[in-house]
Amino acid sequence: MVLRYTFTARLWLYPGEAGWHFLTVPGKVAADVREDTLTIRRGFGSVKITATISGHRWSTSLFPDSRSGSYLLPVKKTIRTAAGIEAGDQVSVDVGVPDAGVPDAG
Repeated sequence: MVLRYTFTARLWLYPGEAGWHFLTVPGKVAADVREDTLTIRRGFGSVKITATISGHRWSTSLFPDSRSGSYLLPVKKTIRTAAGIEAGDQVSVDVGVPDAGVPDAG
């Protein structure tokens, strides 16, 4: 079973010399991810996913963010370049959680 989520968020740059670009998952979607992935989260509560922006797909993870109470989706440079997006842009993204199997009964 693959869980799917779709959302739009503003791309932002983490400050610093080698800052990463992120999307903050909207609250309702983050709550759904948190509930739906309870049994498959990895270290630090991260969730392995595939993400697609403007037809460009890659594998990554959603990372819990204590500051926002949500998840952060890192968007690597090759995807930003291919999709023609930059910090400040509103970005639509599709997220799939491929490891979302049915939990064991026992």
